[in-house]
Amino acid sequence: MCAFLLIVIFFDLVIGKVMAHFYFKQISGWEYFTRYAIEETKADLLIFGASRAQKQHIPAIFEDSTNIDSYNVGKDDVSILYSYALLKSVLKRYTPKVIILDFENKGFVQSAVSYEVLSCLLPFYKTHPELKETIEMRSPFEKYKLLSSIYPYNSLIIKIIAGNTTFYTKGKKEDKGYIPLDGKLNRSPYVVNLSTPNFEIDSVKVEQYQLFINDCKKRNIKLFIVRSPYYFKTIGLDSSISLAKTIAAKNNIDFLDYSTNELFLKSPQLFNDTIHVNTTGATIFSAMLASDIKKRLANK
Repeated sequence: MCAFLLIVIFFDLVIGKVMAHFYFKQISGWEYFTRYAIEETKADLLIFGASRAQKQHIPAIFEDSTNIDSYNVGKDDVSILYSYALLKSVLKRYTPKVIILDFENKGFVQSAVSYEVLSCLLPFYKTHPELKETIEMRSPFEKYKLLSSIYPYNSLIIKIIAGNTTFYTKGKKEDKGYIPLDGKLNRSPYVVNLSTPNFEIDSVKVEQYQLFINDCKKRNIKLFIVRSPYYFKTIGLDSSISLAKTIAAKNNIDFLDYSTNELFLKSPQLFNDTIHVNTTGATIFSAMLASDIKKRLANK
């Protein structure tokens, strides 16, 4: 029995080491973006958030407008839990000048998925102590599971293989973290009541949002919290947005809301789907936001 256990531990260490080697050698793909954001980017303007950040904010346009080197560290399906963890890793290396946090509808809603997707941080557990607290939010048993060298890569094997090839880059374009979308809508916007149903607020997400603000203030980083365009008309206001705006106001943080901008609501051709603009829409929106930020920076 003891011999069998030693063999299991040996193969766990060897296989885990091999997987770690190829994980950190990736040249493209979602996991490459995560690693680059945590360990390499030194851009002075960073864009945080989920898919609406990654696919609606074009760094090159912010650079042209503000003359500040920019990078988009947004990632599909993540929440403020991931964004704050990422911020901690960035601040351990350097201090950006400007940060944009794209805040989505229902940003504070209780959701098991928000914790599950933190699996993308597992490869950094042993090398980045600033991420341990966030990673351990996944479950009470996470620290024990991470005794295994293979565990951090269990759900990433296919992505790691693809990231070490040209699979992600062939026929695709990526510009400093920004991922373009090319679809077009052709219909009138729906009406969405944001105040129903009434979702439960996740107090941990609220705390992480406040900590995100606090850390930016401590480093004198100019923080802009943004709601980018949606393609639906709204009535009511969900409790997440109300709370996020209140916290921002108390901390004297600019909260820029373009979610119901008339130009976009009248232009379905600027949207890939109801929650993401396409490349043309992203170009217009990024220029609009960059101009507003440039004016506010000049007045601060």
